[in-house]
Order: sequence, then C-alpha cells, then structure tokens
Amino acid sequence: MIDTNHYQTLEISQQATQQEIKNAYRRLVKQFHPDSLEETASHERIIEINAAYEILGDPKHRQVYDRQINQSENYLVATQRQQRTADAQKQYQRDRAAQKDTEFYISQWYQKIYLPLNRLINQILNSLPKKIEDLSADPFDDELMEQFQAYLEKCRTHLQKAKQIFSSQPNPSKLAKAAAHFYHCLNQISDGIDELERFTLSYDDHALHTGQELFRIASSLKREAQHATLKYYSQ
Repeated sequence: MIDTNHYQTLEISQQATQQEIKNAYRRLVKQFHPDSLEETASHERIIEINAAYEILGDPKHRQVYDRQINQSENYLVATQRQQRTADAQKQYQRDRAAQKDTEFYISQWYQKIYLPLNRLINQILNSLPKKIEDLSADPFDDELMEQFQAYLEKCRTHLQKAKQIFSSQPNPSKLAKAAAHFYHCLNQISDGIDELERFTLSYDDHALHTGQELFRIASSLKREAQHATLKYYSQ
C-alpha cells in the first residue's frame, strides 16, 4: 500500500507516454515552483511533483513502479553507484592487462585515443558558457529551454562516443596518469550533464551551479591529462 499515486500527482493517466509525462511535469513545475511568481506556488507541492517524476520519468523505474507501486526512490542512485564500481573495476583490469609499452603502441594511443578524446571533450565543455548565457535571457521560455536540452543531448552523444574511444584499447602504463585524468574527467562530465538536465526539468538553480562546477572540474582534469601526455613526449 502507498499513500500517494504518482500518476495522480502529475495529473495523467497510467497509459500516458513518456513525452506526456515530461510535458505534464514541466507544466506543473511552472505552476507550483516557488520562484514562478504564480499564486499557486507551493514548496510542498513541488516536492511531491519532483518525487513523482523521479519514478515515472525513467521508463525502467516506471515499469517497476507499475508492477509493485512501491519502488524505492534510492533505487536509481544505488544502481548508478553499482555501475561506477563495476566501471572502475573494469578499468583497473584493463590497466593490469595492458600490453608491454612500445613507442609504436604509445604513438597509436596518442593518435587513436588522445586526439579524438580531447576533441570530443572540448566540444562538450567549451560550449557551456555560451549556452547558459543564451538560456539566461529567459529560463522559462520553452524555445530557449528546448535549445539548451538539445545541447545537452548532443553532449550525451559526444560523451558516449568519448567513452567508447577511451575503452577501445588498453592504456599505456607510461601514460597511466594521463589516462586516469581522462577517466575521472569523463565521470565529472557525466555527472555535470545529469545536474544540468535536472535543472531543465525542475529549474533548480543549485543543480545548474553544480553542473557548471562539475564541468569546471572536468576542464581541470582534461588539462592535467594534456600536461601528463605532453610531459612524456618532452622527455
């Protein structure tokens, strides 16, 4: 038994599509957000709306909710932590199994991993200030928000490609420090995109600032990776 029904909270039917769920959520956030200046603004109501969308906005969680109606809100967080632990273990195993370094192998890593990876990361990080500046004209404007969401979707695509490139071959032990910086950089970017996407749905300024800070950390890690790589080639 549960005290509330997430479908009723979002004022939709259980047969609603994912797009209808998203549209309903954004409509209700505008109506009840404490900063919206609407007479209906309600801190308590927005908490209920956010909790409902956290479950229904994710198709996998929604399936579990439809079957059991009692899915824990911590499920997604736990799943993400488990996935990161698994990724870290896989990365460690790849490093341990890395083949003996040769100048040819390191040159191949530089051409096939470092250069395209660096380019994709730059495409993600360098565009953020301008995109936020454009959105700041009116964050509640649907067209501006859709443009910002399109940018984040493009970032997701670049990030996925960057991860595929990074894991496509073992990292040379002589460039382990650069590889480690890239690994953590990609994780920071992933977390940053998550926070920025949360802002597009909830207009939570804290999520926006957190996303920007995570991108700043990612930029610093990328520079450390570049420095470690260039230092090796300058020896």
